[in-house]
Amino acid sequence: MSTTQPTSDARGRNEGDGFYDFHDKDDAAHLHALGYKSEFKRDMSPWANFSLGFTYLSPVVGIYTLFAFALATGGPPMIWSLVIVGVGQLLVALTFSEIVAQFPVAGGVYPWARRLWGRRYAWMTGWVYLVALLVTIASVAYGSGPFIAATFGIDATVNNVIAFSLLLLAVATAINFMGTKVLAKAAIIGFSAEIIGALVVGGWLLIAHREHNIGIIFDSFGAGGDGDYMWAFAAAALIGLYQYYGFEACGDVAEEVPDPGRLIPKAMRRTIYIGGAAATFVCLSLILAVADIPAVIAGEDTDPVSTVLGEAFGPVGSKIILVIVLISFLSCAMSLQAAASRLAYSYGRDEMIMGSSLLKKFSPTRHVPPYALLLAAVVPAVIIVGSKFSTDAITKIISFAALGIYIGFQMVVLAALRARLKGWVPSGKYSLGKWGLAVNIAALVYGVTAMINMAWPRTPDAPWYDNWIVALSAAVVIGIGLVYMVVHPLHDKSTAPYADAIPTK
Repeated sequence: MSTTQPTSDARGRNEGDGFYDFHDKDDAAHLHALGYKSEFKRDMSPWANFSLGFTYLSPVVGIYTLFAFALATGGPPMIWSLVIVGVGQLLVALTFSEIVAQFPVAGGVYPWARRLWGRRYAWMTGWVYLVALLVTIASVAYGSGPFIAATFGIDATVNNVIAFSLLLLAVATAINFMGTKVLAKAAIIGFSAEIIGALVVGGWLLIAHREHNIGIIFDSFGAGGDGDYMWAFAAAALIGLYQYYGFEACGDVAEEVPDPGRLIPKAMRRTIYIGGAAATFVCLSLILAVADIPAVIAGEDTDPVSTVLGEAFGPVGSKIILVIVLISFLSCAMSLQAAASRLAYSYGRDEMIMGSSLLKKFSPTRHVPPYALLLAAVVPAVIIVGSKFSTDAITKIISFAALGIYIGFQMVVLAALRARLKGWVPSGKYSLGKWGLAVNIAALVYGVTAMINMAWPRTPDAPWYDNWIVALSAAVVIGIGLVYMVVHPLHDKSTAPYADAIPTK
């Protein structure tokens, strides 16, 4: 077991209640003070750490996937959701920054919730987030299938899409198995390809294929019909809500980054700034290049992205863009796998879940958790194969993914607020100071609002279970987690430190 046993009381508190003078200690000493001896190698540079978060957020994957839906639902003003959500998620990132600076432990939201609240709360936080990550890996890999088929001029049949999806998943897994250094290089390559592609494609569309002036981002073109436009905008805002997560991956690999308490908060903020700016730029260039926006809103043009790219770049140029898109999908899947495997490893290291003896195993040559990585490959592969039997079923399962990630986020934000009210004062290398409480509250208000919007039923003509599918999916995942906690309560036996952010009285 890689966990050391620090001095603690019956509740698992570390001596000093989690308040240490870390500024003069090195990374290993800091981690040891938190109760762990890391097996990872700190081979991930600040640039690579940012690239990991950026490729997880992936502006190309997010915008290209949901552009048609958002434009048809809310018209050009839907682009403002990227700004609104970007500000909201920045508040969440700032809250996370204070936490990771004090607790730079592998696994992200699970260990953060553990230190801020306790074992049971952390178990549920990690469970919801892990399920959401595994499903998201499947959705990204599956989404790449049609693009791979188009790149090689092969029909996108169900079997071909599944085969190509599994191929991309296998490549992402192989990269992760090569270790932190290779993962870091791959993340930088993915970031470079995606940001250059976004700038080149967007710039060319704005220069040579702009059909409208900037003023149309205030014109709904009748989207939403005769009702209140705000309902249409709220629905279209899903493009923003699905776009802005990935920054937390910077903290999932905290034990692989030198000086994480200082560098990871910077990487998180840069992911929001640069990723958000790139996503907004791509979205704007596409909006201004769509010649017939009313046709998109009327459902006559169901794939405006392909229409625009085909007209602007022709067959050869379109192939080049498809390759960039594939690199983006691969980088995104790779980053998601890295995050999910570190979370599963963190669970195993703390002896929190069935199979911990395997999940906590570590490769002494590659410096990665092999069985945790296999989990992040096998479960998504099973979901992808399951799509052959019911493509509708996989759509329903994936509908939970984004909401699940937001739930995991907000459980940490809530835990941080509770800890503050109980006396926690962030003591890491990054602090919001007197603004901490206000930012924390604002982040929670934003997050709850976003989750309500994501789960809100919008298909009144469909059966009730389809209308409420997003909320029901979340309820099922949480319900299964609660049943597991009752039947197999390993979390109560875990001896790793917990709840030490809150000072004793």
